[in-house]
Amino acid sequence: MAKQRLHRKSPAFDYTPGQSIGYLVRDSFRAFTRSLQARIARRGVTAGQWYFLRVLWEEDGLTQRELSQRVGMMEPTTVTALNSMEKSKLIRRVRNVDDRRKVNVHLTAKGRRLRDELLPDAAEVNALAADGVSDKDIETVRRVLNRMKENLAADQE
Repeated sequence: MAKQRLHRKSPAFDYTPGQSIGYLVRDSFRAFTRSLQARIARRGVTAGQWYFLRVLWEEDGLTQRELSQRVGMMEPTTVTALNSMEKSKLIRRVRNVDDRRKVNVHLTAKGRRLRDELLPDAAEVNALAADGVSDKDIETVRRVLNRMKENLAADQE
């Protein structure tokens, strides 16, 4: 559990329910996802597939378990997503030559080509979200969200 607890008088507690940090982050995430999904769906990709593609574009050939950990999804959810990606010919799964219990996930040519089509969609969503927000505020948001993520991760240790 957390080593330090905030006092109820902290500004973190001074909000209406719809303005809590957790609610705003969740609502913002959902807005980002809806906006991105509307763009990538034109190319036959779901938001769930997007997360796996992003990781594989950076490091192709991960095992299913490694991929699941990098995306932050439970392994059964990963298997379901990979089944649909395989059916769409975005990936192929290959038994690991060193350890037959493991399965490595590789992008197909189609999956690799999508990178140049989908990354501009993501950049467009980020630009739209940041419209009217200063560069300084964007950096502050990044720093604060990363710190909150670290705080919450430490609470799970």
